[in-house]
Amino acid sequence: MAYFVLLCTDKPHHQEMRLAVRPDHLAYLMDFSESVKAAGPFLDDKGGMVGSMLIINVDDRAQAEQFAAGDPYAKAGLFSRVDIRPWKWVIGEPGVA
Repeated sequence: MAYFVLLCTDKPHHQEMRLAVRPDHLAYLMDFSESVKAAGPFLDDKGGMVGSMLIINVDDRAQAEQFAAGDPYAKAGLFSRVDIRPWKWVIGEPGVA
């Protein structure tokens, strides 16, 4: 298993799409609750959601890419960019005392 961070940037002026698809996105994350270790939106200066960050624990990069492609936000075309980066959790790692 390996950690990956997904950094997702919304297309400009797509707040309505984000809000419309959000229930499906959240349900998708809950379906993968064992793999999703942290998730949340990026905010602009006014508090509007403009992207997403997720930390997932999966077998390999191919599985991380598959997870990202299956996200309802991605399927709806919300993101202008998705970066997937391998990541090493050092401080506050789940299950480590």
